[in-house]
Amino acid sequence: MQSSLVLTVLGSDRAGLVKSLAEAVTAHHGNWQESRMVHLAGQFAGLAHVTLPQEQVADLKQALQALQNAGLQILVTHSEAVTSRNITPLTLELLGHDRPGIIHDITRQLAALNVNIEELESEQRAAPMSSELMFYAHLKLGLPDGVTADDVQGAFEAMPDPLTVDLSFS
Repeated sequence: MQSSLVLTVLGSDRAGLVKSLAEAVTAHHGNWQESRMVHLAGQFAGLAHVTLPQEQVADLKQALQALQNAGLQILVTHSEAVTSRNITPLTLELLGHDRPGIIHDITRQLAALNVNIEELESEQRAAPMSSELMFYAHLKLGLPDGVTADDVQGAFEAMPDPLTVDLSFS
């Protein structure tokens, strides 16, 4: 029987880090299903979904412990089978003046609509003419029944400091 695990990894970024993780998974007959990994402020942060034979899980955890002893933080979470959800996917880009609390304001608007954030990437960008710092975010959302793209756009445009919203269905 196959086990499904999600590995959460955090540590100082260095060459070969992902290779070390992949070697541990492969050595225990695991299959790397999907991942999201990023270099952020000098740190490596990653999520990986792996599957492997149930009898290999304890040995993989031991191998990952050796990587933890080398300075990584690794959290291993058992994952259940994915159940289908009745959502409408929506991708959007937001642009606005950067300020403290902007992520809080965005997530509050989405939570009020019961919208699930599937992915969120954000960064600061210099405005083309003024070099003023702008906030940019790319989000992949799951809209529940009864919530439309217009509802999401309206929520952001009604904020006290409105955000420019570019919507696309995926």
